[in-house]
Amino acid sequence: MVTRAALRAAKALTAPEAKPEKRLETLMECHGALLAARGPGSLLSFGEFRRALKGDLAVLLPDGVTPLDLQGTRIVDQDGQVTEGAFDLDLEQQMLLRMLHKLDGPAAVISDREFQSELDQETVFTLLRKSGEQTVYESGRRDLIRRPAGPVHELTELRLPPLVVDFYRDIPYDSAYEGWWFACPICRWPMRITLRNNAGTTVGAARCWHTPHAEMGASYLFVLPADGVAPQLLPEPAPPRPHGREAVLYPDLGDVPAATPTQGHKALTRGIWRYTTIPGLPELALHDELAARGVKVSLWPGLDAFDLLVEVGSKRGKKTSFKVDIKDYTSARTLADLVHAQEGDRGGADWLVVPDHHGGHVPLLSGVCAKYDMRVATASEFGEMVCEKAGVSWA
Repeated sequence: MVTRAALRAAKALTAPEAKPEKRLETLMECHGALLAARGPGSLLSFGEFRRALKGDLAVLLPDGVTPLDLQGTRIVDQDGQVTEGAFDLDLEQQMLLRMLHKLDGPAAVISDREFQSELDQETVFTLLRKSGEQTVYESGRRDLIRRPAGPVHELTELRLPPLVVDFYRDIPYDSAYEGWWFACPICRWPMRITLRNNAGTTVGAARCWHTPHAEMGASYLFVLPADGVAPQLLPEPAPPRPHGREAVLYPDLGDVPAATPTQGHKALTRGIWRYTTIPGLPELALHDELAARGVKVSLWPGLDAFDLLVEVGSKRGKKTSFKVDIKDYTSARTLADLVHAQEGDRGGADWLVVPDHHGGHVPLLSGVCAKYDMRVATASEFGEMVCEKAGVSWA
């Protein structure tokens, strides 16, 4: 409830088109909801509430509640926009509630409108499975991961059912500047566009909506060009590439993204991008790197019972199998609750793998997964472990 109220309030606070009286009404409603969640012994004035929306989300939690992965999470960024992390936390909690609703029946009444992103994802997966053919499902899902945006004439030629192609929509307005958009060099989805004041001059900023990608270097500035001229991106400082085992899966940013006209181009809806494209990138990367080293690995076996089936061992000797589910959740706590609600993995996976940038989630997830005979590792840890068992080098 705290995250929900804070996100709704932040949207009202940062929406330039909102009427002042409507903004105040929404903020007061959210403040009341937050006070109800905090209880009578944990007061927070309206002014403190408004100031806290631009700071650490953990400050809004009731006294005595451990913040866990909410610590350090900001709701509003330096550009005065609601952060992707806050959106993720809210959507992930909604997905958890929907799962509990499925398990418990009518005890948890939840609006389908709140879960449109997950419903879109479920619809797409159902359509891809409809043929009952593994190769059709695999090629379609690969397309959704590799081609989350692009020219309409190319998207219509993808090996996707027509109803799935309908989930490609016009480039979002907040990812466009004067009729131009930029693809993230990592996930290829339209980056977020904002204008910021830099030493008295207004400049444009383009950052991937997925915070880990922005922190890896998918973050750029541009000088506002003359009318009709395409903006030219300048990269912001990026961290150095990691060494050792984590270097294998670390993405290559390549060239600075060029401006592309919004006209004639479309992109996947946000929910499908966030919960199909984003986690699909480490799925494909881990699959491809293991396969390149001669390890037997299958993608989404049994029409997506789980993500990877890895088999290690000689042709005639005993084989060791690893059934892997890869999850990219912003909140480790929500993912842990999801695992607990499902009593493990619904598809029978015995390994839960998270992207390397979520390595800090492993201790918490390990404690929960151990109850259901599941083990947890980062993608690079898992790849190195499998290669060691296969007698080949990972890094």
